[in-house]
Amino acid sequence: MTAVIFTGPTLSAEEGRAIYSAEFRPPASRGDVYRVARTAPKAIGIIDGYFERVPSVWHKEILWAMSQGIHVFGSGSIGALRAAELASFGMEGVGFVFEAFRDGRLEDDDEVAVEHGPVESGYLSTDAMVNIRVTLSAAVAAGIICEDASARLVSVAKSLFFKNRSYSRILGSAARDGLPASELDALRDWLPLGKVDQKKKDARAMLVAMKEFLDTNPMPKSVIYSFEHTTKWDALVNDETLDLPR
Repeated sequence: MTAVIFTGPTLSAEEGRAIYSAEFRPPASRGDVYRVARTAPKAIGIIDGYFERVPSVWHKEILWAMSQGIHVFGSGSIGALRAAELASFGMEGVGFVFEAFRDGRLEDDDEVAVEHGPVESGYLSTDAMVNIRVTLSAAVAAGIICEDASARLVSVAKSLFFKNRSYSRILGSAARDGLPASELDALRDWLPLGKVDQKKKDARAMLVAMKEFLDTNPMPKSVIYSFEHTTKWDALVNDETLDLPR
């Protein structure tokens, strides 16, 4: 096995396979990276992951995977978050979202969080805050709305719970707040072709980067830290529900 990618609402497995013929799995949750690392792939890519009702992919399991010589990449959604948090330990981040978190321009987890349906629905989801930000900046650059309207729309979007974020809700709330109807109508007409899915763009870029990197037949990952076992780590390793390869 060369590479395993965890993805879902940000980039479908079918879209991913068109870029790179890796093994694609559903969004990662706690223990999934450790489970895959036990099979010794050359690289693991994290795009999407579960959270809230399901324990999220743990930093410690990513650190363990890298300590075992596995290159770990992150992009798009929770992968970008984890890559920013673990960049100093050697996790490879790719894309605008990763760089924004790494550099402190974005800080909140809800910037990438979405509410999504099951795989059968194609992971139909709400709109991510970071995509809304980039889209509104693009609308300003295209002359569709002014800077002030963009800032007010960002504020409206940010005030919404992530599960309720959609352009229709944002435009409706903005209209009630008194934003000019002319700008809102222009934005509404522009959105179908103009909106930007930055998370997906970054995910695609990560797959390209992984393919190009692995095509060089790199050496196993080398890390500068010593992996420390803890009580919580031992609990994960011994969790019988993970059905780990032995």
